[in-house]
Amino acid sequence: MSHIFREYDQTLRQFQEMILKMATLTRQNLEHAMKALLTADTDLAHAVIAADNDVDDLERRVDQMGMEALLRFHPVASDLRMIIASMKISTSLERISDHAVGIAKRARKLNLLPPQAEVQWLEPLYADAYSLLRDAMDAYTQHDPDLGESLDAKDREIDRLHKQLTRAYSAKLEAHEGPAEAWLHLIFVSRSLERIGDLSVNIGEETVFLESAKDIRHEHRKNGSGGDASQ
Repeated sequence: MSHIFREYDQTLRQFQEMILKMATLTRQNLEHAMKALLTADTDLAHAVIAADNDVDDLERRVDQMGMEALLRFHPVASDLRMIIASMKISTSLERISDHAVGIAKRARKLNLLPPQAEVQWLEPLYADAYSLLRDAMDAYTQHDPDLGESLDAKDREIDRLHKQLTRAYSAKLEAHEGPAEAWLHLIFVSRSLERIGDLSVNIGEETVFLESAKDIRHEHRKNGSGGDASQ
């Protein structure tokens, strides 16, 4: 019987290690995608697109290991919540990496157009989105439900900046200042960063569920903010 417990503990450790590795790769992809955009580095954009395969592979492994653990070990209480919440967090991380790939692809296309100084307007939004993702993973790794629950309020600033940027880029588009394609790409990049904020809030919500068995998703929905509606 003791060997089963050892296998169980080892499986849980490996499971969490994969989540952390996935988070590291996802954050790296986002950093590199935005650097490719802000510095017009097409080679770096190519690298982000290629690296997303590693994140996809990890998500599949997390799902497989999670299902095997549920079927083999029949975990209960906090262990059960850990597996379920971590599987959902891996899905959010994979979606964040997908948004990073989308940003990298738009960076490649923007690099074929005349340079637009207004691309730098995205930096504050990116800084806030990256910070929210970092805080979300800190909440998970540090078992901090209070930090996880605080993310929704921080996401409101991201929503505000996204709306502000959308209005500014749309005004450029309507005034025919520069190539229309450039403004459309930048609007969609802003949208991706806003979605990354929502997905980070999701990670925080799953951390709250993991640590306290409290589901706060619907509380955020009632307040009209936070979270990815597709969850």
